[in-house]
Amino acid sequence: MSRQPIIEIRELTKIYKGAGEPAINGISLDIFPNEIFGLLGPNGAGKTTTISILCGLFSATKGSVLIDGLDSYTNPEQIKQMIGVVPQDLALYPTLTGRENLTFFGNMYGLRGPALRDRINHYLGVFGLEKHANRLVSKYSGGMKRRVNLIAGLLHDPKIIFLDEPTVGIDVQSRVVILEYLKELNKRGITIIYTSHYMEEAEHLCHRVAIIDRGNIISLGNPADLLAGHPEFKSLEHIFIHLTGKDMRD
Repeated sequence: MSRQPIIEIRELTKIYKGAGEPAINGISLDIFPNEIFGLLGPNGAGKTTTISILCGLFSATKGSVLIDGLDSYTNPEQIKQMIGVVPQDLALYPTLTGRENLTFFGNMYGLRGPALRDRINHYLGVFGLEKHANRLVSKYSGGMKRRVNLIAGLLHDPKIIFLDEPTVGIDVQSRVVILEYLKELNKRGITIIYTSHYMEEAEHLCHRVAIIDRGNIISLGNPADLLAGHPEFKSLEHIFIHLTGKDMRD
């Protein structure tokens, strides 16, 4: 794995208007090429805000982000072409079919004609959706919607993929299909930044994880190293609860 970061985050801070505390509080972080990097934390910890800034959806209050050597604030269009974004909230149109949704998102990336059609057919096959391609998305199960949501972020062959809770609330079979394909993408050299509440999933998928809470990174490292550093705990989930507490979060 190259030691030249593909994403460099320095002193990144986000304060929402009217908020008493920063959503993210001066975090600094390097993410490396061909890495599956997990950003883990309770609700409201700052995960989605961080991902949104890295993707160019939100602006930071202060700090800097370099993506593949490009400043995210001065090169937004170039960066959009190299990243894929799979949001936590389903970004699909329920009154369109699965194929129509994917055609729409492909067009947004400038893809047209046979090239786009071939890519859509390929991914529909990979994710077991060929027979359902012409059904309205409103008729899809939760797992099917998640799979289409993922395909929409992959159509333009991004160099970096951001996934915000990509397996939340879905059936086991869909989760397995998604996770196995993420591993396959990573083998092909794709860098993946991934948030999740599923600690066991992150423990087995990610090369490194950062645990974030109340806008601060409180632990960072390879899951195996984190476990070795906390021999009193048997899983990443136990370490997570130890570091973030047992209080319920909104």
